[in-house]
Amino acid sequence: MARPSVEPIRRRDLVHAAIRAIHQRGSLDVTMSEIANFAGVSPALAHHYFGGKDQLIVASMRHLLTELRISVVFALRQAETPRERISAVINASLAPEQFDDETVSAWLTFYHYAQSSDDAARLLTVYFSRLKSNLAGPLRQLASTNEAMMIADGAAALIDGLYLRYGSRSGAPPRNLARQLVERYIDDTLAASAATSGLQARRDT
Repeated sequence: MARPSVEPIRRRDLVHAAIRAIHQRGSLDVTMSEIANFAGVSPALAHHYFGGKDQLIVASMRHLLTELRISVVFALRQAETPRERISAVINASLAPEQFDDETVSAWLTFYHYAQSSDDAARLLTVYFSRLKSNLAGPLRQLASTNEAMMIADGAAALIDGLYLRYGSRSGAPPRNLARQLVERYIDDTLAASAATSGLQARRDT
């Protein structure tokens, strides 16, 4: 029986090591040697698997996005109604594991990195698009298309804004209130949309 390849394991270990190194340094000012040391492999092996630090950083970013996507998909599968699906996206996006210190440090660094890296910027664009789409889908079942897209934009911005404020520790609310704030925004804007639609319908009759 053939032995399983160790490459996926080594790659995973290096990605986790990169995230850990970024957290400890508080920036991307880390070397492949430092990351390799965290992973318990040689710098030469780290370069063999990823080529260079930039490729490893992008791979680490992709890893976190994949983990988030898996969490969102799992949560959506448990939801039955459109409103439950909206809550599923919010809860997965602001779940406790997303506020792990190493994860927060990595994301703050990745946002800054995306200003100079086309690959990182593309990954962030995919994330933004996916978040809005996951919110807009069920919202379209509760409001008009235009209203749904506007509410999805607002909710996505609120989710990211709360996360970044927490990460930078700049007046962020307690983590357990972050989801409540987004949920209230959804409820209030849906109610306002319904009231506006009802008023318009009465005017048209």
